[in-house]
Amino acid sequence: MTTTLDAAAQPRKRVRPLEGATVRFCGDSGDGMQLAGTQLTNTSALAGNDVATFPDFPAEIRAPAGTLAGVSGFQLHFASRDIFTPGDKVDALIAMNAAALKTNLRDLKRGGILLVNSDAMNKKGLDQAGYAANPIEDGSLESYQTHAIEMTTMTRNAVEGLGLSQKEADRCRNFFAMGLAFWMYGRSLEPTLRFIDRKFGGKPAIAEANRRALKAGFNFGNTTEAFASSYEIEPADLPPGKYRNMTGNQALAWGLVTAARLSGKELFLGSYPITPASDILHELSRLKHFGVRTFQAEDEIAAVSAAIGAAYGGAMAITTTSGPGMALKAEAMGLAVMLELPLVIINVQRGGPSTGLPTKTEQADLNQALFGRNGECPLPVLAARSPADCFDVAQDAWRVATRYMTPVVILSDGYIGNGAEPWRIPEAGSLAPIEISHPRGIAPAAPDGASGNGPGGNGSPASEKPFRPYQRDENLARRWALPGAPGLMHRVGGLEKEDRTGAVSYDPLNHEHMTRQREAKVAGVVKSIPPIHVEGPAEGDVLLVSWGGVYGACATAADELRRRGEAVSHVSLRYLNPLPSDLGDILSRFRRVLVPELNRGQLRRLLRSEYLIDAQGLSKVQGKPFTVGEIVERVSNLMKAEG
Repeated sequence: MTTTLDAAAQPRKRVRPLEGATVRFCGDSGDGMQLAGTQLTNTSALAGNDVATFPDFPAEIRAPAGTLAGVSGFQLHFASRDIFTPGDKVDALIAMNAAALKTNLRDLKRGGILLVNSDAMNKKGLDQAGYAANPIEDGSLESYQTHAIEMTTMTRNAVEGLGLSQKEADRCRNFFAMGLAFWMYGRSLEPTLRFIDRKFGGKPAIAEANRRALKAGFNFGNTTEAFASSYEIEPADLPPGKYRNMTGNQALAWGLVTAARLSGKELFLGSYPITPASDILHELSRLKHFGVRTFQAEDEIAAVSAAIGAAYGGAMAITTTSGPGMALKAEAMGLAVMLELPLVIINVQRGGPSTGLPTKTEQADLNQALFGRNGECPLPVLAARSPADCFDVAQDAWRVATRYMTPVVILSDGYIGNGAEPWRIPEAGSLAPIEISHPRGIAPAAPDGASGNGPGGNGSPASEKPFRPYQRDENLARRWALPGAPGLMHRVGGLEKEDRTGAVSYDPLNHEHMTRQREAKVAGVVKSIPPIHVEGPAEGDVLLVSWGGVYGACATAADELRRRGEAVSHVSLRYLNPLPSDLGDILSRFRRVLVPELNRGQLRRLLRSEYLIDAQGLSKVQGKPFTVGEIVERVSNLMKAEG
């Protein structure tokens, strides 16, 4: 089989322009579907398209090959316009085996393109997937543009003569599928060929095999009579600048490092690996040259406790986890509240309860973030709305933590953390510094009452009052005294502190006073919350209220409804505790409020109790994000019910 790309020798086919396309690769977890999707994503981003992705991982670590439980997928939406979601229905589905076809076919549009590896549709594969007959042959796929392709056979032919085992040859099938998808949508092979050189440069035979498979897939699309045309998607009209394709977990890591640099702090991460948050640990561990220290603890409790120790020592302290880890960290989070130390706690949410759906997305930890600790233990809670937004949320959280001397929770989720989109790299000078001050040490008394200016002193007279660690500023924040500073010795621990002095206190009135002070301090964060941006008219029939990763589907649905002439607006909440001061006024301007959530209505109940409004809910707990169509349908039904 030829593997050259001589354009002059290739037959010319019709190229059809498209505004955008949604493509999904699916196969066994060992078939390299994440790699195939990532390469198509990166190549589309380099071509100037706006992109949004949704990787889908199997929950079983080593599910038997060919089974429904072992299917892995990667969905990509790329377009010549600004997009916010990885797409609803799929335009092109590439299925590497029968199980992948069985679990993903329902998401393919009627009339959509279906590429099936026919070599994997044997009796064993069909039995494992639960097919009584081969769907390629029984007419059940007539609603789609179905192409049965011998991907395994053609890949083996392409790599013949390289001395690879059959198993090694078959691992190149994802590059064949990749090459075919690249041809279909006019993508260049050059970025992926460079990736192969970097990734497999130390294994020349493997590198050459992947190159041949990639080119074989591309050439097959270009030469076979099965495809009458390919597609072209123009670059998107994005704001000018330098962009990088980023996942949410990567953007969080980079945002944390940026916040550390803006505040002049070294960053310490205490973490225990857990899906889907582990990639933040992985990314930060690569950034040691930026003053980052990463500590993989033996468990979640040790991880957060180490972070609290780092905060006490004056570092920017972070701990990352998912819902089960948040449960284990709860007591230590209460300790950080009692100590009133800045700490950032990141929860990349997944399906629960317990182990639940560890590789699937959910938004069901809002109540846990708000109320999941013993005693009166308020914390500011922020939520990222997209992968690129994670970069900014990380900085906002650290600003709040240091300005108000409090732990802060960031809520992300598996959809945001694993998904990717173009992130516009900001100019360093455009980022506002994060001002932090520590009280200077008090010098020992000087002879004859002279001023003390010894090492670590602040020029204070010998008669200066003793250090009061819980003396508060205008934000009710206590002072962040570093250990070892002369004269700044103070108590730490989980027992209640006396106002101002920080001594252990069991006085009932003092306990109530300190409880109220901590509550008022967190409530005062509202002063730092910018006005809410309303997408659409300032008043109307329906207001969509979103938080977290639901943002993209809600923004797109509201825009679609407005183009139909409906008075529908949308707000996305970054601050969930405290809620923005202008939210109540905005809610009152709309006849109906709809809150779509990947839970059973946690924010909806909060809005109903806080503002006494009849907020309606749209709940989904399937481990999948909302589609735009689901939200449009719910709003339409709500408006029909209103007449």
